[in-house]
Amino acid sequence: MLAELFAAAAHGCRDRSPLTQRLLTDAADDLRQGGVTARIMAGSERDREGTVPGLRFAGAVHRLVLEGRAPGLAKHYPSVGGQPHLPTLWEDALPALNAHADVLRQRVLATVVQTNEPGRSAPLYGGLMVAAQEAAKAAGRHVPFCVRLLEVGASGGLNLRPHHVGYQLEDTVLGDPDSLLVLDPEWTGRPSADLSHRLRVVGRAGCDLNPVDLSTEDGRLHLSSFVWPDQLERWNRLRDALDLAATDPVRVDRSAGPEWLAKQLARVERDVLTVVWHSVVWQYVSPADRAMGRAVLADAAAKATPTTPLALLVFEPRRTDDDYRFELLLKLWPAGISLNLGHGAGHGTPFTWNVTPWE
Repeated sequence: MLAELFAAAAHGCRDRSPLTQRLLTDAADDLRQGGVTARIMAGSERDREGTVPGLRFAGAVHRLVLEGRAPGLAKHYPSVGGQPHLPTLWEDALPALNAHADVLRQRVLATVVQTNEPGRSAPLYGGLMVAAQEAAKAAGRHVPFCVRLLEVGASGGLNLRPHHVGYQLEDTVLGDPDSLLVLDPEWTGRPSADLSHRLRVVGRAGCDLNPVDLSTEDGRLHLSSFVWPDQLERWNRLRDALDLAATDPVRVDRSAGPEWLAKQLARVERDVLTVVWHSVVWQYVSPADRAMGRAVLADAAAKATPTTPLALLVFEPRRTDDDYRFELLLKLWPAGISLNLGHGAGHGTPFTWNVTPWE
């Protein structure tokens, strides 16, 4: 079963990270043969698909490289200046895997995947613009609502500052043109909102079961290890996002989502749109916590008023016939609006805006 999960993770990397695909494909074969990968993954044999054991393994190996503990493997990793040579990748990986098997096993067992991809701020920004203006329209206001952003599964909180990011659209930069992080959102179409308005964020908070402290070298290495090492654009984007975070710290509380959300939503702010946000986190949440979270949100939605509106904005994968599609979904209360705003790559860019009902 574990080998099949590794193979599935390798398939998910196809055309996007040849290095990770090859590493996980060879690791799956090694698992079947009872090789060193089986020793590293001991204790994870019954992991469910949502815990993505293959990506935890790949992240642990990448961290070894980032720490300078696998020089023979580093020559394949562009994140440290290497150049992949896929036919010899596994051969060069084996010495590092054998030498550090115990360390890798501890990390795989103790780690949850923390992508915290800052590229997701691009669809989030557009979605917040739509939400603020649709809520205002429903309340009969001429000015968009200010936003209070609550992120569940926030990791290190990199996506809790969308108003401090720049978004390059042809010859125009939305958001903050002087930001340390300027994204090319690669949008097809545009959000159904007046983009000349400024997004005003008046409150931000996040929670995570395992929050990452971005002020520490350990935290930065942890997030960096989960970036596919041959995707240098994402690598550079993360570096800029970490630099931005250092100038604009946001606290992420260590808490389960439902309990934290109940406390946050108990405080109602007049003339502010409260937006609950999560991205690519649903697969990691237990069925019990999913049900509790829905109940907490439903209770708050029932109390929302035109002057204290509530929104749910999520960017999560939906299964298609042969793969997954990441969709940006918006619900607004008490307006009763449910919209599918579009779809994009799992890392947030590129993204296609195409508003349809959320069914």
